[in-house]
Amino acid sequence: MVKARTAPDLWLIVSVLSLLAIGIVMVYSAGAVVAYHDYGDSFYFVKRQLLFAVLGLVAMFFTMNTDYHVWKRYAKIGLIICFALLAIVLIPGIGNVRGGARSWLGVGSFGIQPSEFMKLAMVVFLAKMLSEEQSKITLFARGLLPPLGIMGAAFAMIMLQPDLGTGTVMVGASLLVIFTAGARIKHLMSLALVGAAGFAGLVLAAPYRLQRITAFLDPWQDPLGAGYQAIQSLYAIGPGGLIGLGLGASRQKYNYVPEPQTDFIFSILAEELGFIGGVAVLLLFLILVCRGMRAAMTAPDTFGSLLAAGIVGIVAVQVIINIGVVIGLMPVTGITLPLISYGGSSLTLMLTALGILLNISRYAR
Repeated sequence: MVKARTAPDLWLIVSVLSLLAIGIVMVYSAGAVVAYHDYGDSFYFVKRQLLFAVLGLVAMFFTMNTDYHVWKRYAKIGLIICFALLAIVLIPGIGNVRGGARSWLGVGSFGIQPSEFMKLAMVVFLAKMLSEEQSKITLFARGLLPPLGIMGAAFAMIMLQPDLGTGTVMVGASLLVIFTAGARIKHLMSLALVGAAGFAGLVLAAPYRLQRITAFLDPWQDPLGAGYQAIQSLYAIGPGGLIGLGLGASRQKYNYVPEPQTDFIFSILAEELGFIGGVAVLLLFLILVCRGMRAAMTAPDTFGSLLAAGIVGIVAVQVIINIGVVIGLMPVTGITLPLISYGGSSLTLMLTALGILLNISRYAR
């Protein structure tokens, strides 16, 4: 067993805590108007965000100081539990519908998303599976299809909710783990073509997804309907200019940008803090991703490398999709911005996963 370093990666810790602090400030700034209108308390969202941030930091401290090899032992049972939760949430009367998807378990406004847990459980299981059978990964039938089958089953259950955004993040992170394990490019490219055809089928099967695609191509075709979110987001970013309108001075958060505290929080951030503020946040994410990949490359064993790559993949894919949607480069998917957007289970699980990544960095060669 390789002896752990005395401290985890300092740059990684600084980037995580900085993004979390910015997120708490922006949740209040972006969500105060909606919170007062809907709940009569402008601090409603930020108080809950602070609560989940504290819970997440406690979880991060625990996982940061727990040998990451522990999670290898519980990888299979964790995956089974997450599959069970994905099945339970689909039962009418048990799973709660929010935003058109039956993806929540809980009472009232407190709930968890099993799909969020599945993202982490999947990368942990794949890291275990592929580290133990890495020699087979170059074989299509015996090496590549089994992990893809498990990933596909989880994606199918998430799509029954339906939640294309979370499913896409899980698939993206899982494919990064599989690629890092040594899968052949030609195999992955062949499957990518099949996946593209399947994605097109999913879009055509649901009219609202097709509307999002057409709105992405030309939001002005339906400015008050499918294109509304994209247009209002760009209206927020544009006036921000170089230095922004000032913290708290956003105009678009006054019931123009939908969900300003969650999916479109970056557009409010860009409006209030400008180009400089937006670039600063992206640089912090870049530091997080680069230091995370450094931990993956310097981990003492294959399991650590694959697990670190998967956790970084979860963060990177979410950031790319969220920012792409906000600036009009991708169709609206409902993906939050890690550590910045308002959200309970997503924030807590993200900090838990980053704690595991920090622990891996303690074992760097």
